[in-house]
Amino acid sequence: MKHLILTLVVLFNINSFSQKSGKALLKEVSDKVNGYKNISIDFKYVLENTSENIKQETRGDVVLEGDKYKLNILGVTRLFDGKTLYNISPEDEEVTVSTKKDDDEDIIAPSKMLSFYENGYTSNMDIIQDVKGRKIQYVKLIPIDSNSEINYILLGIDAQTKHIYNLIQIGKNGTKTTLTVNSFKTNEPLSRTLFTFDANKYKDYYINKLD
Repeated sequence: MKHLILTLVVLFNINSFSQKSGKALLKEVSDKVNGYKNISIDFKYVLENTSENIKQETRGDVVLEGDKYKLNILGVTRLFDGKTLYNISPEDEEVTVSTKKDDDEDIIAPSKMLSFYENGYTSNMDIIQDVKGRKIQYVKLIPIDSNSEINYILLGIDAQTKHIYNLIQIGKNGTKTTLTVNSFKTNEPLSRTLFTFDANKYKDYYINKLD
């Protein structure tokens, strides 16, 4: 699952950003995120490639707690309990089970969507935009790996909350993907079984074990 990310609010003094480097601002974001027990996000996802005449828009949601996550997008549920990944497709009546981690550098796994930028990228401050009364500071991230399929990423950070507002990823093939947060909630009461795969619910599904 390529890309992902996040949110919210208000006016801020632009001059305060000029005194920070991109790296320092990203550390503030990381420190803020790491202070939450869990995070629930509703987001809009847009994939565009003008040369191929492609434009897809969809909405999704994800709940994160440590390395665990439950992601719903494009009719598929992606559940990771910390050890095993389950891709559940009601349309295909299939569950794909894998113990492999999302370690592809060109993939931003849901469990890393709020911290992927900490390693593997150089960062520089980019433009500031006023988005419906919010001051959004963009940080430009360029992969250190020259073989990466990613050209660069723009990470929009809300000045007031220090949450990620959106992520714009530009691929070397001309594909642009944008993830914008509609709702960002933290420290919600979660069911103890939220990240547990219940095989009894999928007795009629084909179980495809990859490893």
